[in-house]
Amino acid sequence: MSLIPSWFGGRRSNDFPFPSSSLSPSNFPQTLRENTAFVNTRIDWKETPEAHVFKADLPGLKKEEVKVEIEDDRVLQISGERNVEKEDKNNTWHRVERSSGKFMRRFRLPENAKMDQVKASMENGVLTVTVPKVEEKKPEVKAIDISG
Repeated sequence: MSLIPSWFGGRRSNDFPFPSSSLSPSNFPQTLRENTAFVNTRIDWKETPEAHVFKADLPGLKKEEVKVEIEDDRVLQISGERNVEKEDKNNTWHRVERSSGKFMRRFRLPENAKMDQVKASMENGVLTVTVPKVEEKKPEVKAIDISG
């Protein structure tokens, strides 16, 4: 049984039915080569008892190339840009799979987010944004004596 989807023709990716020359970057329009979709930046959002934690895989980017912003209406915005590699006309490209260009992701944060205490860090190409949560007030329970 093949694990390749049927819409893909059941072929392995290196058996794709187009000649490799038709997929070479030199055949791409200039704007496509410079603005290849980097918008599919994968971001995980988990909620812990203390915070909302966002993790984004941004391999090859420096923290100076990434922006983390908070808007007044509780929107977290993560954006950045990976520049396209300089082309040398003497090189022959056989495959271009790494994406480049700008990306931006926006998340509306819930009411319990402490917008003034957001922290961000970047390590080994992974951006972590931590948004602390307002402590939920536990309902005060008062025991009532039963007479009789």
